[in-house]
Amino acid sequence: MAIFEDTLKQANIDGDYRPVVDLIPYAKLIGLDFDRFGQDVIFKLPDNPDNIGNPILPAVHGGVVGGFMEMAAVIHLVMMMDTPAMPKIVDFSLDYLRAAKGGRDTFAECQVVRQGSRVANVVINAWQTRREESVAIARAHFLLAP
Repeated sequence: MAIFEDTLKQANIDGDYRPVVDLIPYAKLIGLDFDRFGQDVIFKLPDNPDNIGNPILPAVHGGVVGGFMEMAAVIHLVMMMDTPAMPKIVDFSLDYLRAAKGGRDTFAECQVVRQGSRVANVVINAWQTRREESVAIARAHFLLAP
């Protein structure tokens, strides 16, 4: 755990959070990536045959979509809060709106709706071709480090 906390502290100093993401096994497994545009961050789940749940459609597995969105929210909070520890998930509510089709990248962006001293609420929107055509929307509540 000390390696992760040291990496997170260095990321908060440098503003480079890729080493933090590289230390999260699930993020590496699904191929999570991101790009920063000032204070905005767009997360990317690249097209990967290993992430397909329904080969008939084909469609990305719903668990992968949910895990991607949860990871995006955690990483977004870490980037925006300048915290020495990872936030702990309290609640995650996910609405699947349409199939995330295979053969396409999936993107997500997060918005911190409310951040107190102990709790943060985040809304996550995931899409593929157009931001207005969401494949899923989630709400997450996190307990922040004291």
